Amino acid sequence: MVPTVNAPHLLEPVISELYSPSRIFTWNELQSMAFDGILLPLYGKSYASPGVAVTHRLRARAAALTVPERIRTKVVAGRLTAAWIYGCANPPDHLSLLVDVKHRISSLRGTTACSLHEVRLGQMDVVSLGGMLVSSPLRTAADIALHVEADRALPALRRLLDREELGIRLRLLTLAVEAAPRVPHKKRALATLARLAR
Repeated sequence: MVPTVNAPHLLEPVISELYSPSRIFTWNELQSMAFDGILLPLYGKSYASPGVAVTHRLRARAAALTVPERIRTKVVAGRLTAAWIYGCANPPDHLSLLVDVKHRISSLRGTTACSLHEVRLGQMDVVSLGGMLVSSPLRTAADIALHVEADRALPALRRLLDREELGIRLRLLTLAVEAAPRVPHKKRALATLARLAR
């Protein structure tokens, strides 16, 4: 079951390395600082100081700030968005957000520039990073294999597998895809994973 209510770990964590519009700086001021090279664009209206290590937590926080607060505990960053948060894909043009079938997806539409995907999420499928729920590394890789065309999936999957700290092994990923309930593109996903074994 995905935590959805009274989740203190989702309440506005203070990340001093991240700058976004607030009482301290307006968006125009942040843009000017970025133009002058004082800050670097991270995602959406969020910026980081040059030289700061851009971590999973920092990227997740920047993504969270683009999602309206009222739906933040109901959506999970997934697919290539999660791969970007883990440092294994390019920043997304728009967020790919997963919504557990327990929530009504229709009530979330039109809230932000994103793609919403109604899915079943298990307890081990979601982690909390920087105030954003994110699909776990294994769930992220399995979803990319199943739902992203091979040309875009392969580079992200290679990077996810190369990051030892994420703990994904190709055999484990293959088993996860094989165990997925009857979903379209399963054969294609297994063929994509077979290409990674070469």
